[in-house]
Amino acid sequence: MRRLILVLALLAATAARADDLLQVWAQARAADPLLRQAAAYSGAQEAAAREARAALLPQWRLNNSELRETGGARWNQTTSSITQALVDLAALREWDAGRSQASAQAARLAAAEQGARQRVAEAYFGLLSAEAQLATARANEEAFARQVGEAETRFTAGMSAQVEADQSRAYRELARGNTLAADLNLADAREALAQLTGTPAAALQPLRRSLDAQLLPDDVDAWTQRALQANPELRALQLDVQASEQRISAARAGHLPTLSVGVDTQRLRGDGVSAFDAGRTPTQVALRLTVPLFAGGATSAAADRAGFQREAAREQLEAGRRAVLREVRAQHLAVGQGAAQLRSTQAAVEAAQRALDATRTGLTLGTRSTTDLLLAIQTLAGAQNAQTQARHRHVLALLALHQAAGSLGDAELASVNALLEQR
Repeated sequence: MRRLILVLALLAATAARADDLLQVWAQARAADPLLRQAAAYSGAQEAAAREARAALLPQWRLNNSELRETGGARWNQTTSSITQALVDLAALREWDAGRSQASAQAARLAAAEQGARQRVAEAYFGLLSAEAQLATARANEEAFARQVGEAETRFTAGMSAQVEADQSRAYRELARGNTLAADLNLADAREALAQLTGTPAAALQPLRRSLDAQLLPDDVDAWTQRALQANPELRALQLDVQASEQRISAARAGHLPTLSVGVDTQRLRGDGVSAFDAGRTPTQVALRLTVPLFAGGATSAAADRAGFQREAAREQLEAGRRAVLREVRAQHLAVGQGAAQLRSTQAAVEAAQRALDATRTGLTLGTRSTTDLLLAIQTLAGAQNAQTQARHRHVLALLALHQAAGSLGDAELASVNALLEQR
């Protein structure tokens, strides 16, 4: 009795520790390397934009030199130079491009967060699917094993031929192979979830068995328009095009004059300094106009290179737009068909169960064969597995649609989390 109580307490504690989708997402959000990598890239691009802005801000240089002549005279020279750009279109356009790239990387970080949510959901329901597949495979194997025992009993009693026992044994061994494959698939599914969270996968809360189809409020055209406006990856590609156009302007501005103001101060000390210069600190204020005349064709080449990069960015944007539209339409169709798939798989399970019950009765009456019973068992297992996969595909398609439309946030995960069995 004490051992039974301990086992029940352990099972209850395990059930209480079952994680839901939001808990797993919280773990992955803090530990996913790909998400942290995207955040680092975003921070690096922000720093690059600040670096580009530095060319437009004051520049101050301080130089100190100690000189000594052959005769022994020495002097110390300290020079201070402050320069401020007044007109530098090339530097200004480079700063604009840097800011556009920083915004693009921030959009990619948002896309990475949505992608991480989708990957967590896929790993979560992938593990649940693997667990259900293993449970179905084990139940199938156990059913075939019972049939082997019954066939051997009937053969011993002279009520059937040896071939029925051999046939049942063959089905059992094939089912055992499926169980081993499902066990291997489950181990890989656990590792896939651990790869995101950085911790071993715990027990997960499954979907409710009485899952209702999730209907969409808008048609496919509304979803595609939403994706074109809100998809963060598309926004990043648009900003890439904008940055490439600004870099064309920056390269062409290499032909233009620049204007700056400078304040230069010099101080000389030492026994080698003349009495006239000793103790004086002359200061010069200069307005400098720089007119580039010829740079060996580098400016034209830079403009051409920036033009080709802009064309490449435009084509990448068009490819991304087409891919997003295709994904939205595919996932919208998948969600729409999910209701029909849920109904059909549920009907298939019910029909397969009735067929199995009828076949068992027919075998007892002698109107059905062992082969019929084995096939009925196999059909029921396949229908149950198809039902589980359809339920998981339905919610994953809904999340994938939100990701393609650029609206996969914590609220959407919470909506799916509400469909889980609460323990």
